[in-house]
Amino acid sequence: MTILEEVHDYWNRQSCGTGVTDAPKHSRAYFEEIEQYRYAVEPEIFAFAQFTRHSGQKMLEVGVGAGTDFLQWCRAGTQAHGVDLTEEAIANVQHRLEIFSQRAVELKVANAEKLPYPDNNFDLVYSWGVIHHSPDTEKCFAEIARVVRKDGTVKLMLYHRHSLVAFYLWVRYGLLRGRLWRSLSDVVYHHMESIGTKSYTRSEVHDMARRHGLAVRNIDVTASPTYDLLGQYPWPLRAGAYVLASLAGFSRCGWYMRIEMTKGCG
Repeated sequence: MTILEEVHDYWNRQSCGTGVTDAPKHSRAYFEEIEQYRYAVEPEIFAFAQFTRHSGQKMLEVGVGAGTDFLQWCRAGTQAHGVDLTEEAIANVQHRLEIFSQRAVELKVANAEKLPYPDNNFDLVYSWGVIHHSPDTEKCFAEIARVVRKDGTVKLMLYHRHSLVAFYLWVRYGLLRGRLWRSLSDVVYHHMESIGTKSYTRSEVHDMARRHGLAVRNIDVTASPTYDLLGQYPWPLRAGAYVLASLAGFSRCGWYMRIEMTKGCG
């Protein structure tokens, strides 16, 4: 089995974020509980996506998952297109849009390494925590750059290697197992969600953007209250996380690397 097939099967069993509810699948309560949980633990999404600012724009979301963000794009009045590697995700989103009386221009199963769209096709391409799971993340990056129009906007969230979350993984799977030689990249690759998950530094993102004709407007790696600062754990662990974040710098050690880019005219 290839890594791509393993990644597909992992996420096809259960779309990201859908394991937080016991409500009947595809019911209104099912989707409402998923949405409530997502934005409670990842409040960064709203300030980053700025859904309503893009009303009327032709938008592509790469990796729609359970469709929580995609629903917001539809509600905001974008010309919403969505793709996902898995059939499970597309079924989730189709049910979700029907229940909440929203419409998308298009939803389809597609591999982000080969997006089924022409060059310079979208005003905005958005992807939250998806393409770092691809076997060829740079190919996904190149495809996103290809399909966004000149002067268009790309908003991506990628996992940040120099983060507290990556450090916690190293402590668990490296230090505590006597494998101090394991790198941050290695523990993320093998122990974060589906096999093959990647993490990046800010300089690597700048280099990748440059290679594909994108200019970085902003990269935000502020510590996540939920994940880096262990917001759902007992207070002694939270206190330790705050100490580590203070030493590393709260604005430098976040797991979620939120990247905004624009496509040049050259």
